[in-house]
Amino acid sequence: MMKIKELTNYLEQMAPLAYQESYDNAGLLVGSDQTEITKALVALDCTEEVIEEAIQNNCNLVIAHHPIIFGGIKKLNGNNYVERTIILAIKNNISIYAIHTNLDNVIHGVNAKIAEKLGLNQTKILDKKPGSIQKLVTYAPQQHAEQIKNALFEAGAGNIGNYSDCSFSLIGEGSFKANNLAKPFLGEIGQRHLETETRIEVILPAHLSSKIIHALQLAHPYEEVAYDLFYLLNENQEIGSGLIGNLPKPMDQSTFLAYLKEKMELRVIRYTNIKEKNISKIAVCGGAGSFLLKKAIQQGADAFVSADFKYHEFFDAENHLMIADIGHYESENFTKSLISEMITKKFPTFAILLSKIDTNPVNYY
Repeated sequence: MMKIKELTNYLEQMAPLAYQESYDNAGLLVGSDQTEITKALVALDCTEEVIEEAIQNNCNLVIAHHPIIFGGIKKLNGNNYVERTIILAIKNNISIYAIHTNLDNVIHGVNAKIAEKLGLNQTKILDKKPGSIQKLVTYAPQQHAEQIKNALFEAGAGNIGNYSDCSFSLIGEGSFKANNLAKPFLGEIGQRHLETETRIEVILPAHLSSKIIHALQLAHPYEEVAYDLFYLLNENQEIGSGLIGNLPKPMDQSTFLAYLKEKMELRVIRYTNIKEKNISKIAVCGGAGSFLLKKAIQQGADAFVSADFKYHEFFDAENHLMIADIGHYESENFTKSLISEMITKKFPTFAILLSKIDTNPVNYY
């Protein structure tokens, strides 16, 4: 059997918790990560009905996109659906894990699933997240440079887009003088030592900095390891909100709406008209995406597929593009399949079920 920790460690490699939004609460919300998993149930939302479904199917882990707990809980009296769901899960030894905006903000996440359903190509992040890349600079004896670079790469440094093991090296001269308490790897106590060294530079995801610095210190022969760590202004090409890409072929408005309705299995679309323009370039954002409207316009999207637009926000399209509000649940409904596919790819024999409960609180008449 596999413990919850083994599964969640993998999920957090694919969608690191550091990439969730500040208001979010992704991660293991109920239960111990040392629990052995019988089966897992994947759902969009975690409700009482979903916990009952887990009980009926002998699942002791529910993986949900939306966290059941957003704010702090001060009481567990069963006075609302959140409290009742948590109580029911605890009574039946069911753990709850949420993978929310961290899965929204990776290039292979929720929006990639929407893009896949719509057949979009040449996709890229719509609004790249700043402050997520650092540069590490360190210095080492020439003969140890390669082993140090290998340790840094193994720990997660040196990845740029489709390339790994990326670094820059420069030969120079370092100097140091050890005092009486030192145990120098090179040189003599009390004497200044000059050493030909390699300067090594690598970039790294900011959330992995502690792990990578630890790997550096383990691999480095010096007693005191000199290094600098900088935040970069460079945008991370694979982290951020929304996606933008191209349809297989341009469509007029009516054809596109019918295509969207079929591919996303929709009952209704709220949309703005777009005059005298074919639709080819599409921006997408699962869930509430109105905050990305200006980015979609700036990047030349012909349509923006998302959800939860308010009445006055539809005016902001100003005929630059079509807003296609397909509903929050509807825009993220295929996230269950995405999570299942991610897990099955890594653990092909793992027992995982997709919830059959329709948790959409919105009905259409």
